[in-house]
Amino acid sequence: MGEKKTSLRDNSMIWFGAAIGLGEILAGTLIAPLGFTRGVTAIIIGHVIGCILLYYAGIIGGRTGKSAMETVRISFGNKGSNFFALLNVLQLVGWTAVMVLSGARATGVLANPVLGFHGDAMWCVLIGALIILWLLIGVQNLGKINIIAVGGLFLLTILLSTVVFRGGSAGETSGVMSFGAAVELSAAMPISWLPLISDYTRFAEKPKAATMASTVSYFIGSCWMYIIGLGAAIFFSESDIAVIMLQAGMGITGVLIIILSTVTTTFLDAYSAGVSTHTIAEKLSEKWVAVVVCIIGTVLAMFTPIAHYENFLYFIGSVFAPMIAILITDFFLIKEDHSQERLNTINFILWLIGFLVYRQFMSFDLIIGSTFPVMFITGLLCILVHGGKKLCLKKSWTM
Repeated sequence: MGEKKTSLRDNSMIWFGAAIGLGEILAGTLIAPLGFTRGVTAIIIGHVIGCILLYYAGIIGGRTGKSAMETVRISFGNKGSNFFALLNVLQLVGWTAVMVLSGARATGVLANPVLGFHGDAMWCVLIGALIILWLLIGVQNLGKINIIAVGGLFLLTILLSTVVFRGGSAGETSGVMSFGAAVELSAAMPISWLPLISDYTRFAEKPKAATMASTVSYFIGSCWMYIIGLGAAIFFSESDIAVIMLQAGMGITGVLIIILSTVTTTFLDAYSAGVSTHTIAEKLSEKWVAVVVCIIGTVLAMFTPIAHYENFLYFIGSVFAPMIAILITDFFLIKEDHSQERLNTINFILWLIGFLVYRQFMSFDLIIGSTFPVMFITGLLCILVHGGKKLCLKKSWTM
């Protein structure tokens, strides 16, 4: 197709920008009942698990040059891929709305008292418009703009970290969070990007190196944001990072952090929704569908109450973790390709089992969370079933 290839720096900037967001900070605040040391440990363990999966998912897209949902055809066939693409579009519309609303509310906390505004609608529109600008520029042409945006965001986030961690002694934290649940919540954020990463690594000049750079950049940025949220909840006894910025007198600096982080994260959601839609209906333009998704997400943010997305993260994990486990097993171990099939029923049944096992495991308090054991079980089942099928076929040929 002659697409422009992206460099290691481009991919690093994209995924570092994706990691720096209010969603990660909010997730970090939920881990505060563990205390700082155990909380940081859970954050790192969860991110190691999630980012290993993110790396292997990205490698598949990099090697094949296919988008995330196109790679899903390898395991599930055309109709199976369309099923997951539809679920992906729905969750990305939801993510777009959640992120736009979160960014608008946080911006309003800082800016509304100064400007005399009320409500979040204007900030939703501004953030939505900036996301559309990023989309129209295009992933492959963002290079210098992303360097400026993410570089500025990096410096601003250092300032935010300074504000949070000079907050003083630890205060009282409310709520209950087990270590295993914290690991799972930490793994859930990189896992939420599993259905997206190949949309970007498919353009890489050096797929393996670019995927590693993307994963490491995301790991560092996301852990950092989680720890900021954790520190905010412990040292300020406050889960709203915008309130902390307001108390610290960050003003315009805080507004810039919130708006830039929301844009650099959310444009990936909108763009990948366009890519997934293109997988289902190839006549539709990825870019313009992404713009429509951004508009829908912005409207939902303005007029629909969207909150408590912790359960949303867990649901995403239960859908896409077993899916990617089967894809990784097929691509790297079994080396089967079902792209030309309408639907690979065996793998779809295995995914359904993995989905149900994941939902069941969520009621257990496993110290390493649910994701890793569920993906191990799903991958092992995939090897056993397909290995058994090959053995049966081999015996039938020898009889």
